[in-house]
Amino acid sequence: MNPLLPVTLHPLCEVPALRREVAALIHEEFWLTVPGASEDGMFERLGQAAHPGRVPLCLVALHEGQPAGVVNLVDNDDDDHPEWRPWLAGMVVAEPFRGRGVGSALVRGLLAQAWALGFERVYFGTDGPGFYTRLGAVHHLQQRPGFWFMRFENPQPRPAA
Repeated sequence: MNPLLPVTLHPLCEVPALRREVAALIHEEFWLTVPGASEDGMFERLGQAAHPGRVPLCLVALHEGQPAGVVNLVDNDDDDHPEWRPWLAGMVVAEPFRGRGVGSALVRGLLAQAWALGFERVYFGTDGPGFYTRLGAVHHLQQRPGFWFMRFENPQPRPAA
């Protein structure tokens, strides 16, 4: 087991010089084979995460000033379920930093932001549910064999008005 990697989490809007590198990381992990998708398009989308206190939000894990990983909080990530919001999306840890706690730090940091913004739950889709269940996520709906929609529940939801 590799030792935990010390990282700091930053909203991407506070480290704008890294936006191109972060866009490349996300594009290469999720969008490389998608027709019409481009690194430039991802770069533009990440520009929408322009304020750390609202959605869309992009968090970057930095190790010695370099991006080790990234995660996003977006309004919705599934046209079939518009009522599910917000979504954890585009979570990727750069290859050299995997297995060292970076992903866990990113998810925990993003959830802290979501709860601070008043959200009661955060949805996402994954083909690797084990990682997320270890962080407290629950299965929401199995979309197809090997792929789940999951959610995190705010441990301290707002009281009903």
